[in-house]
Amino acid sequence: MKELYYKSKLSTIAIISVLAISVVLVALPVTNAQETKQTYAFVGANPNPVGVGQEVLLHFGITDPLNFATESWKDITVTVKRPDGETETLGPYTTDSTGGSGDIYTPNMVGEYVLQTHFPEQWYNFTGFNVWGMYVETSILYKASDSDELILVVQDEPIPIYPGVPLPNEYWTRPIDSQAREWYTVAGSWLYDPSNRFAPYNDYAPETAHILWTKPITIGGLVGGDIGLAESINQGAVGFGTGDAYEGLWSSRFILAGRLYYATYAAGALSMGTFPEPVEYHCVDLHTGEELWTKVFMDNATIDFAQILYYQGFNYMGAYAYLWITEGGFDFWTGTYRPGTWHAFNAYTGNWAFTIKNVPSGTTLRDSNGGLYVLHVDQMNGWMGLWSMPGFIEASSTGYYEHGGSWGNVVNGMTFDAGANTTAAAEGWAWNVTIPNGLLGSVQTSFFGDRVIGSNLGGGFMGGPIPSSVSVWGLSLKQGEEGRVLFNESWAPPSDWIAGNQSISWAAWSAEDKVGVLWSKELRQHYGVSLETGKMIWGPTDSQYYLDLYEGTMLTSHLIAYGRLYASGVAGILYCYDITTGDVLWTYEARDLYTESPFSSNWWLGITFITEGKLYIGSGEHSGNQPLPRGAPFLCLNATTGDVIWRANGLFRQTGWGGLAIIGDSIIATMDTYDQRIYAIGRGPSQTTVWIQNDVTTKGNSVIIRGRVTDVSPGTEDANIKLRFPNGVPAISDEDMSEWMLYVYKQFPRPEDVEGVEVFLKVLDPNGEWYSTYVTTNSDGTFSHMWTPGVVGEYHVTAMFEGSKSYYASQDTTTFGVDKAPAAADVPSAEEIADTTANRLPAYPEIPAYLTIDLIILIIAVI
Repeated sequence: MKELYYKSKLSTIAIISVLAISVVLVALPVTNAQETKQTYAFVGANPNPVGVGQEVLLHFGITDPLNFATESWKDITVTVKRPDGETETLGPYTTDSTGGSGDIYTPNMVGEYVLQTHFPEQWYNFTGFNVWGMYVETSILYKASDSDELILVVQDEPIPIYPGVPLPNEYWTRPIDSQAREWYTVAGSWLYDPSNRFAPYNDYAPETAHILWTKPITIGGLVGGDIGLAESINQGAVGFGTGDAYEGLWSSRFILAGRLYYATYAAGALSMGTFPEPVEYHCVDLHTGEELWTKVFMDNATIDFAQILYYQGFNYMGAYAYLWITEGGFDFWTGTYRPGTWHAFNAYTGNWAFTIKNVPSGTTLRDSNGGLYVLHVDQMNGWMGLWSMPGFIEASSTGYYEHGGSWGNVVNGMTFDAGANTTAAAEGWAWNVTIPNGLLGSVQTSFFGDRVIGSNLGGGFMGGPIPSSVSVWGLSLKQGEEGRVLFNESWAPPSDWIAGNQSISWAAWSAEDKVGVLWSKELRQHYGVSLETGKMIWGPTDSQYYLDLYEGTMLTSHLIAYGRLYASGVAGILYCYDITTGDVLWTYEARDLYTESPFSSNWWLGITFITEGKLYIGSGEHSGNQPLPRGAPFLCLNATTGDVIWRANGLFRQTGWGGLAIIGDSIIATMDTYDQRIYAIGRGPSQTTVWIQNDVTTKGNSVIIRGRVTDVSPGTEDANIKLRFPNGVPAISDEDMSEWMLYVYKQFPRPEDVEGVEVFLKVLDPNGEWYSTYVTTNSDGTFSHMWTPGVVGEYHVTAMFEGSKSYYASQDTTTFGVDKAPAAADVPSAEEIADTTANRLPAYPEIPAYLTIDLIILIIAVI
């Protein structure tokens, strides 16, 4: 937190300084009007005072700016006289064009520090046009100067820093205020299918099958009637097409800053880039399911990937969001490369932003800021180069934005030519170097800023012919070491590779562990190869179950994360290997309890993605027979132990040729091939209500506190759901969530014996005393609690649902009153009534007979 805070302060100073340049630039001489100039050095420190051991942002330089952003003053130093009498010299520093710069200093003792900037005498020579288009001839000697001394007070007590914004404990949506920096850990995006399907920054990744919303992607589910009833392969009622096999439904889908983008149809694998129906893209709020826009791009084009680019220039800093459509490049059908043309579209509106023509061919790489690069390795001609899209755009900027002062104003509405014979096109190459001739095979993988790996063993699930000598080589991509040969290793393949006609292919790569994994299809075995030496370091592993030899769909999984290799396939067994030794750490079998799976007693498994120590795994097929097998699981496993965190049978059946489930903002988005709907899975909002039926009672009487906890996720607002649940969808325990979601969203039978959620009740009495207890809701979401108040006055009752893995917290408060009990009535005894009555009668013998009879009746009635 501290680092982020002070870096932002430094950026703020830079921005303020740059804004000031527009005012002072006009003061620069336009001719050589003077030969010397007095300078005025300055130094600042923030915060001041500061606690010992805390960082201080120093700001130093002179008051004179320069003509262009690429120019600077040099060799500035800052002296620091410490409280112990010692003097430190910081620098030398180079300023930016504003004349100033900054650095972080950390004092390590209490007392007063004396800071002073020292600017050495230096010439400034410039001939040309300044940013205002004025011709300038300048040759000035800027005289040396020292700043005033600045006292920096360092104290024992640390000064407070911004406290930050805690991670959300209530339902949250986009946009996230940029001041809530801590939330970056829960707000990842899915811009393309990442290496090893590893998707970090989803700290709240679902730990139950709770559904936020759903919407159809096409007509799906059960057809009804006798269509296909007798002719279907599995002899039963059939469903609509799943969009799988070679149709590729849901294959083009992305999550960017809380927005889900997907195509209702995409050009299928065998369409050769054309498709008769409109490739209609939908942009949907991932948190709510609200559709934001629908669009067909260009001439029925398919989005290839998304991008969030953080740009930091001398005029502007911030991130830009794009959707990219690429043309040209490698043609699978002809095996040739065509000139690449990349089109960027604004991710917020879907409108065209800019185009780059003649993008070089090669491997697309990305830096930590989202910048796009192309690595081109020409083994035939012995050279390798890295083309930089950010560098090319900056080199293409002109006028005030020359040298990359801004981004949006440079690119918007522009078409750039990366293949033109221009200085900008040449500067688009970040570097190019000579590499050795004769490197065998081809590039297999690349890690940005680290290394590129090549081999004469093929990639892909079929591999290729086994060479008599296996070659694995690595070239450095590190800055300053580009092209250096890291290794060029040759070794004899195991004898049974060739003798057994095995299909050997590269299956997985790990930049972190520096290991590549080879796969023997026929024997279902793995081998480990060091990406630091090129040598085989382990293998073969024991053979996996024979069905895993059938590969080739998106469900096939050989993924590396957390120092482990995870492998699964048709056999329905997930294997976890130690990536450094190849040892099996654990296995998990996805058992089919009802013999629905046509392959084995397990379900075909594929890892959809890995995040936050969890594996999310689905099931599907290459070409599922109708009717589809029922109960295909989607499950979440602990990536370390293999323990089941949750499993949902029949909820989210995956595709083999379309797109698997993805995640962003800690919410899963997936298509289900049972009903052809999109589901968003994640923790949802809840609503707690509490009431007292008789809200005024008397002392000594009890009250019944009643309430309800409901699921108010966006999906519960669907008209069909409201008809089935007029009182709202009850909130249910995490343990029962999978079966409950089948009931709510797929109309399966209501599960028996489901439990509700725990509610904390607290009652505040008129004297400020608290009473509290826990109650649990039942399957209709309601709870009740009888309680006897002991004090006269107004009571406040709060029902708090503290949240679960399925729902965020909610609470409600109500009041009731307690009056004094009425005074007990003073009822006379029978004797008292008789005596009083007798005393009011006339004296004997004047009592009439009829009154005597009445008196007797009255006394009897009282008794």
